[in-house]
Amino acid sequence: MNNTAGAEVVAGMAAYYAQRAAEYERVYFKPERQADLRHMEAALAAPFAGRHVLEIACGTGWWTPHGARDAASWLATDLNPETMAIAQAKALPACVRFATVDAYTLEGLEGEPTFDAAFAGFWWSHVPLQRLPGWLALLHTRLAPGARVVFMDNRFVPTSITPLSRTDEAGNTYQQRTLSDGSTHEVLKNFPTAEMAIQHLGPRARAAHWTAHTHYWVLSYELD
Repeated sequence: MNNTAGAEVVAGMAAYYAQRAAEYERVYFKPERQADLRHMEAALAAPFAGRHVLEIACGTGWWTPHGARDAASWLATDLNPETMAIAQAKALPACVRFATVDAYTLEGLEGEPTFDAAFAGFWWSHVPLQRLPGWLALLHTRLAPGARVVFMDNRFVPTSITPLSRTDEAGNTYQQRTLSDGSTHEVLKNFPTAEMAIQHLGPRARAAHWTAHTHYWVLSYELD
């Protein structure tokens, strides 16, 4: 994937999620996923208790109230005003505030303090594989030594997820998704193994732990 193609993928993803904002949370009501979701929601607050957390690509804010419950502060960031408006309308802990930030570049964090934790739900799978190590290194520059990081995302379960439509030369996989208005969108969606994900974390990552649920995975680690 060259730079031009990569930029097109990024722009297409932003447009897709802006258009999908009003119907995005339907994915959380699939019956077969409920046990996983309740477990993950209940477990999300503990890693961030007492910490100053940067949330990447908060979207409609489904995970924000669960993760921020016991945090010292929580900055939920996103680029799309359509999704952020839904997140801001939720009942949220008092520690939560919002900022418009480009998740790929982290532009928009100027003037923010260093964080000692970070969270991204369902963002990892949308980062092109060739950009992932650089993006993780960039994220780590915004985090203090000893910071705790948690990612969560989908596992590929054929009976519960959109089929893959193609694989590009870099190994990225894609889906063709149809919204309720009938429009069709190609979406980059990668499904890493534990080994693949952990090897991308870089030299500062310590104590990486991968939890595999039926439909989702959770990866947590700390920075040296």
